[in-house]
Amino acid sequence: MRCASTVLLACGLLARGGAGAHVLRTGRATSAAHGARMVIGERPKTAAPAASPRKVNIPERIRRVLDDPRAPKRTPESPERIRRVRETATTAMQDARAMVTSGGDDDAWWREPSPTPPGGRELTEDEPLRVLVAGGGLAGLIVAAACHSKGMRVALFEQASSYAPYGGPIQIQSNALRALQRINPDVYNELIEKGTVTADRVSGLKIGYDAGNALAGKYDKGDWLVRFDTVGPALEAGLTPTVVVDRPVIQQIFVKHGFPPGTVRIRSRISKYEVLGEGRGVKATLEDGTVAYADVLVGADGIWSSVRKQMFGLDEGAGGFAASGAAGGAINNAEERQVARDTVSIASKARRRFSGFTCYAALCEHRASNIEEVSYQILLGKDKYFVSTDAGGDRQQWFALIRTPPGGEDQDPTPECPTPKLDRLRREFTDQPPGDANGDIWDSFALELIDATPESEVKRRDLYDGAPLLRDPTRWLSPWSDGPVAIAGDAAHPMMPNLGQGGCQSCEDGYRLVEELGSVKHTRDVPGALAHYSRVRVLRTAIIQGIAQLGSDLLIDFDKMMNIPLVGPFFLFMTQVSMPWVLRYLYTPDF
Repeated sequence: MRCASTVLLACGLLARGGAGAHVLRTGRATSAAHGARMVIGERPKTAAPAASPRKVNIPERIRRVLDDPRAPKRTPESPERIRRVRETATTAMQDARAMVTSGGDDDAWWREPSPTPPGGRELTEDEPLRVLVAGGGLAGLIVAAACHSKGMRVALFEQASSYAPYGGPIQIQSNALRALQRINPDVYNELIEKGTVTADRVSGLKIGYDAGNALAGKYDKGDWLVRFDTVGPALEAGLTPTVVVDRPVIQQIFVKHGFPPGTVRIRSRISKYEVLGEGRGVKATLEDGTVAYADVLVGADGIWSSVRKQMFGLDEGAGGFAASGAAGGAINNAEERQVARDTVSIASKARRRFSGFTCYAALCEHRASNIEEVSYQILLGKDKYFVSTDAGGDRQQWFALIRTPPGGEDQDPTPECPTPKLDRLRREFTDQPPGDANGDIWDSFALELIDATPESEVKRRDLYDGAPLLRDPTRWLSPWSDGPVAIAGDAAHPMMPNLGQGGCQSCEDGYRLVEELGSVKHTRDVPGALAHYSRVRVLRTAIIQGIAQLGSDLLIDFDKMMNIPLVGPFFLFMTQVSMPWVLRYLYTPDF
């Protein structure tokens, strides 16, 4: 089971575009030209030794898949496309700010309860289902767009003071693309147009430092441990290959094409709700005392969800701000430190688990040295690992996950120490003797990206997840719902990023939730529809959530396993051979 979960760990990194010329930065000598003539007195030229199979980015088995006529083909990005991708992200951020409201909605439909008698009302085209969505991150946007596509009235309440999409690009994998295609073809088509394909190259795991021994096998830093493609399973299922799209672009597309102007209301956090009963819906109260009425409330308000807090009877303090999904995380060092402090106190009350890792993340404008062959890779180390993915436009998104106690902080930049975060990362992933704190000298690819990143672009956060919501037998019939109230996205199933499926499962949630609501003809049937939605979704997300969690835990012991005869090689073999089956489970057209 541990090996199988690690497989999924590898695949979570999948779909993330890496980078690369046809050789790695570690370098290989090129062969002498065929037919070179030898001159008298000149030393004969000898061919360079063949590259180690572990240094070859794309093995023949993957090359055959990538050469499939149906598969997307990688072409180097032109200066024009690079400029367009970067400008599109900047413009999208500005547009998203201009398309939301923080007030001026005194006559909004949700201000007054609908004239629904006890027992509920029939739903008609003129009086459709009325839905409130808490949270303006990816999950909330998807739910709102799906509701609008079914003719429902929808209002989205986002707690952030500015609907500004800080944070990096998002991998939209094949299963999520299918959900979005069904929800709104216009949204899907524009995401494909604006996105960068990452399924046209190899993904996988590398060893970050010299590891192993004579009995278990020796590995040089930068050696591939596991390589896989994501396009084969997608094509088998008839799905669109994975693309990466900037967060601001995704938000712009949803705000523009997913629902009418004025749907999103910022500076608005739903703090509690009251089920009115007898088919009359729900009354939601915002932190500022504003009251909103609807037939349905969907809590898509993230891992520290206030809706989940009330639904599961959690203690006071179990809900919190902790960096909005709409904002893409903490927006400055002060908020970053506040989030770190808040999450330590909130986590235990919210029944969330600290993963053991602190994550440094950034998006850098840099053409990576292996961009043409590698779309996503992880460099594995002792108590840490370094993840990188192609973000399009000659940019790399990277994550440095380091085993660190929660609540830690970095000092602010000063004239004496202008780059405190980068300085730490350079020590953690140094490629020079005497090495890091463990004495390990790292493959230079990590520093290639770290050195290309400004200090101001590096964000830090502790990683939390949670157990699948299956433990309480009394909730098995409606694990994510309470009458006309339901939760979705990270509120229901926060997971480690190893599978890259957090946002993708939110897409599936939104599709399935609104499909169930779309079949409702009378408001009294809403609770049953939401209960069925949660029963359908909970098992699949629990499997994915649990494997992602176990896979992350397994990384902590990775270096130990690599030194055990038979265990290390078996671990890698099982990961490699299981990858196609893991991807087939993730990439399904039915959810």
